This record gives sequence, structure tokens and C-alpha cells, in this order.
Amino acid sequence: MNCLTAPAPVERGAALEERAVLRERGQHEVFCGLTGIIWLHRKIQDAFFLVVGSRTCAHLIQSAAGVMIFAEPRFGTAIIEERDLAGLADMNAELDRAVTSLLERRPEIKILFLVGSCPSEVIKLDLSRAAARLSETCSPDVRVFSYSGSGIETTFTQGEDACLAALVPALPQEPVAAEASLMVVGALPDVVEDQFRRLFDALGVGPVGFLPPRQSGALPAVGPQTRFLLAQPFLDTTARALEKRGASPITAPFPMGAEGTTAWLLAAAELWGVSRERFEDVTAPGRERAKRALQRHRERLAGKRVFFFPDSQLEIPLARFLARELEMELVEVGTPYLRQDHMAPELALLPPDVVVSEGQHVDKQIERCREARPDLVVCGLGLANPFEADGITTKWSIELVFSPIHGYEQAGDLAELFARPLDRRSRLEV
Repeated sequence: MNCLTAPAPVERGAALEERAVLRERGQHEVFCGLTGIIWLHRKIQDAFFLVVGSRTCAHLIQSAAGVMIFAEPRFGTAIIEERDLAGLADMNAELDRAVTSLLERRPEIKILFLVGSCPSEVIKLDLSRAAARLSETCSPDVRVFSYSGSGIETTFTQGEDACLAALVPALPQEPVAAEASLMVVGALPDVVEDQFRRLFDALGVGPVGFLPPRQSGALPAVGPQTRFLLAQPFLDTTARALEKRGASPITAPFPMGAEGTTAWLLAAAELWGVSRERFEDVTAPGRERAKRALQRHRERLAGKRVFFFPDSQLEIPLARFLARELEMELVEVGTPYLRQDHMAPELALLPPDVVVSEGQHVDKQIERCREARPDLVVCGLGLANPFEADGITTKWSIELVFSPIHGYEQAGDLAELFARPLDRRSRLEV
């Protein structure tokens, strides 16, 4: 296997026609969609995320972010009190008062997101209408958007999808005679964004915009000449919204590992008519660094058996990376949702005999996992401790979302995230 060669392109939906998918429905483990605020507030540097929710929501965000109570990050909670739930207060007036106070205290805010949670869903507070009203009454320099991060409606990474989809209607329209442009969609750490921008510049692909941008003033234009590449596999709603604005998707494996990054870059390069010689020259240094970084982890991970529980929607690209570049054996690859056209290139690269499951019946999946006794289980926090008690090594899937894992320079770090829990288990057994 040569991980430095991009795989052949796959037509939309072709992989799913050939591969059986186990679709399960039943009790499932989920993590709240509010969690996306933790990486989004770091990415959009002049935005503020105001959760309309309970004290439980406030504690969740505070704990997940790892910040102390006296810190002043760019997120907060407008707490729904008992008198609000009892109908003794005008919720819209209370929200207006909270937003006005916030903007007076934080004049650097240019985008305000009102984020729905379970309590606001229960009392049917219309945040979209509130956002429209506040956009008219607030400073002209502040735009107000709304989306739902409710655990009733969203899971984990869908919070980012809902946030970016809310931004799409506000993206500027591309000029009538615009040249073809590329939009990279999905929140990436700044260092990874910079790496990809340099690669696209060297290839002659662009102009390139990123959604979300670091500053609200850099929202990329969109229109019929826009081609977009998803950097994250969980952006279904955002992709559909961009297509409604006239943009066209570029279907490719996701940029995780050397192989995925090469295929992702190549999909855009081919549309821009980049010669194969130029592509090889530009990407060769990164591919070589990734190859060296992966080698020592391959020695540790090759032959190990891994089981993915559905959680972040990163499962299929990560499984492809582990199987093809680190020679791990896939027992089962579960994902919460499976959009066929987005995942066709990834599914085509998985071993033909691996079980791919969509959705979850958690009791049945736990039984399958315990029977298989894999070397490593990738799962949510709620399942990790019981498996560890059974002597099965686990990896928290949430860490894979919080860590820089995309691109050539991060390939070794991505492999290490899977090697580390196995190393820990080895040391404990000694």
C-alpha cells in the first residue's frame, strides 16, 4: 500500500450501492450540540455565542471549555429562571435586556449567535424571530443570528453544522462576472488553515475563502462560480444551504492522513487544471514528512483491532486512515448519520468486509463490541469507563474534534492520538 498516491475518484453514491450498511434505531448515546461553541468561539474571533438555556447548560459549557468562572470568554448563558418557565416574565423582553447589556459591555462583538438549548425548545421561545428583531435594534455593526444546539435536536458536531448553516444566507453574493473560487467549509485551527492556504496558493487554486472565517468581515462570497470542499464530514445542512445559493460541491475523501489530504487537494487541483507534475512538486514535501511521522506509529498500531461507536461523524474518514495508513484492522465503524454523496469516496476505500453501521441501538452495539474484544474502542465519554473496567482500551472521540488532525503536518499527531491509550494500557499492565 502506498499512502502517498491519491485514490481514484468515486462517483456519487457508488460506494453505498456496493456496500451493505447496518442501520440501527434504538437507545443511543449522544453528547450535546452546544459543545461546538467551544471550538467555534475560538475560530470566529469577533463573535459571541449566547446560549439561551438553564444553569445545566452554563455548567456544561463552562466545564467543556475548561475556563474559570471569572474568565470572560466569547460565550455565555442567558439563564432561564423559574419565573420565566412559569410565564411570569416576558421572555423576549428579558432576552432583549440581556443582549443590550452584553453589547454595551463588549463593544468588540460583531456577530452575536443566539443558541437554542433544551429549555428554550421546551418553552418554544422563537430565537429566529428574536434574532431578526435584535438585528434591527442593535448597533448597525452587529449582526445577530440564531441556531439550535439543543440536545433534543442536535448531537455533538451538529452544533457546528447548524451554526455555519445560519451564516450561509448572510454570505455576500459573488459578482456577476466572478472567476471561479474555492470555499473550504468547516472550522479548522488557524495553523491548519494557514497550511492549506499555502498549499492552494502554491498550486494556483483559488481565490480561496474559509467558512467560518477568523473575522466576520472576511465572510466568503458565494454564487454559481463557487466550488466548495468540506473539511469536516458533519456539515450536511451547511452543504445543502450552499448549494441553494448556487455553489457546487467537490466530492473527495476528507483531509485526514497523507492519503486523505492528497486526495482532497487533488480534487480541487484537477478542477483548476493543475498539472500532475506541479501537484506532485507542491505536495511532495508534505507527503514525505507525513510518511516519516506515521512510520513509528505504524509499528505500534499495525494489526491492532479497533471498534468505532457512533459519535462525531468523523468515524468513517478516521477508520479509512487507520486501516490504509496504519494497517489497523477495523471491526465495526459506526456513525450517527451517513450522507451518501459526501461519504462515497471514503466508503470505497474501506476494506470490503468491515461492518459499517448508521445510527445506534447502544445495547446491541455494546454486546457486539464485548464479543469482539477489540484492542481499542473509540467512543463517547459515557461509554469509556465501563469498557475500561472490562479491560478494553478506549479513546474518547471528543478529543479527535478538539485536536488539530487535518493535513500533512498533523498526520503523525493524529496517529499518536490512537497510539497513546494503547501505550498507557501497556504501562499499566507492566
